[in-house]
Amino acid sequence: MTEISTDLKGRIALVTGSGQGIGKTVALALAQHGATVVTNDVTGCCADDTLEEIRALGGDGLAFTSDVSDGEQVDSMVKGVLDEYGQIDILVNNAGTTRDNLIVRMDEDEFDLIMRVNLKSAWLCSKAVTRPMMRKKYGRIVNMASASGLMGQAGQTNYSSSKAGMIGLTKALAREVASRNITVNAVAPGFIHTALTEKMPHDILDELVKLIPMQRVGTVEDVAHTVLFLVSEQTSYITGQVLSVDGGLVMQ
Repeated sequence: MTEISTDLKGRIALVTGSGQGIGKTVALALAQHGATVVTNDVTGCCADDTLEEIRALGGDGLAFTSDVSDGEQVDSMVKGVLDEYGQIDILVNNAGTTRDNLIVRMDEDEFDLIMRVNLKSAWLCSKAVTRPMMRKKYGRIVNMASASGLMGQAGQTNYSSSKAGMIGLTKALAREVASRNITVNAVAPGFIHTALTEKMPHDILDELVKLIPMQRVGTVEDVAHTVLFLVSEQTSYITGQVLSVDGGLVMQ
């Protein structure tokens, strides 16, 4: 039986929101497996810092300070990548943010911001890379959804809606481009250990862990390994799927 290969030499990968957290870990993992990685963050220093770490590992790439919820900035970024490398093989739509609040207290700006940053950005980036991928007849698109998009979460009507929309986008786009050897899948992380969770009171954290069958919080590496699986050559027959990385929190 052929082993799963994650040799990504010759592949050009663009990871949005890769200045920190899950996005940064995904970018570093792709670089460690041979991909040339284009980092992106709305904050320039963060994208540059990730690229510096990639180069320290012996890899290379570009860094873009772009608001991926803005169509002109997305088009400019993708053009820059294509001008430099002539191709984009892997897109990881990871950029996102939160503005949690109960619906009775949430204003329209809080809802619109989350939909724009979390969902519209993925649509814009996917639209921008689809033609180049179709011409090459190769592509891997991975969208970062969430357990909240599958099960809902109180205080996150905006965030849960955006992530549920990400799943719908994944399935619809997968049907559109499957015949061109382009796969589109989503990863749905559950409760993942990040800088944000480190600030949570221990009693609240303990209660959340009790809801997880595996009785532990996930790591950013858990998510990155799943992305690597989905962009590997041996998973070319997997498309339109949502892989939960949540310790069993959501079982479909």
